[in-house]
Amino acid sequence: MEDGRETAAMREQKRKDRQIALENTDSDIGLCGWILVLFSILLTLLTLPLSIWMCIKIVKEYERAIIFRLGRILRGGAKGPGLFFILPCTDSFINVDMRTITFDIPPQEVLTKDSVTVSVDGVVYYRVQNATLAVANITNADAATRLLAQTTLRNVLGTKNLAEILSDREEIAHSMQSTLDDATDDWGIKVERVEIKDVKLPLQLQRAMAAEAEATREARAKVIAAEGEMNASRALKEASLVIAESPSALQLRYLQTLNTIAAEKNSTIIFPLPIDMMQSFMKH
Repeated sequence: MEDGRETAAMREQKRKDRQIALENTDSDIGLCGWILVLFSILLTLLTLPLSIWMCIKIVKEYERAIIFRLGRILRGGAKGPGLFFILPCTDSFINVDMRTITFDIPPQEVLTKDSVTVSVDGVVYYRVQNATLAVANITNADAATRLLAQTTLRNVLGTKNLAEILSDREEIAHSMQSTLDDATDDWGIKVERVEIKDVKLPLQLQRAMAAEAEATREARAKVIAAEGEMNASRALKEASLVIAESPSALQLRYLQTLNTIAAEKNSTIIFPLPIDMMQSFMKH
């Protein structure tokens, strides 16, 4: 755990160092750059108050603005939310949305570790944590994150067998989140959550699994029925031993059976026949 914390702290420190290196560029614009900046300021003052509408910009609460002066990021990093000023001739800016962004991972055909082809899709939640890095370190952070999520999904599922994919979705999602978060750290992006939505199996495999489950249930039912027959035979054996010890018990059992049949109010007529009489016929 301590090693994980140290690694996260080191990554955070490296990210801050890269941001500081990107922001501290005002002193490198050179003499010509300063001349252009002074000329832009002078032109802005001469054209007041019309130029004020070109200098004042507004960013919303969930946005940040990265200002470029002569192609270099302005000292101080991202601006906003609220009002900020730019020079019309030398400055340009890019708005970065800081809200959480959600996108679906398209269904990916994946060959599992046990050589089964499945189609898996998912959803990813991420947000821009550092607007400066998201603009300066990558061309299109959103597109790069989408492509990386698809590749990561295929790589992670390729190391799992079918049973693990069906039962360990939370572990797979957590592994994907950690991998994506580490990969997008240099882009100033924080992957907040990854979820596996659906796992689609081939039709033939679904039939095979259904047949296997049905056979398993039938086998279990037969085992339960056999255990019930065995218990019933044991109970009948014990009952026969009790009846053999007391001959009158058989007559009482016979009368109880008659009482049960009479309670049902049916038209069945029973003629009692002594078993001793049958035994005498069997002897002859």
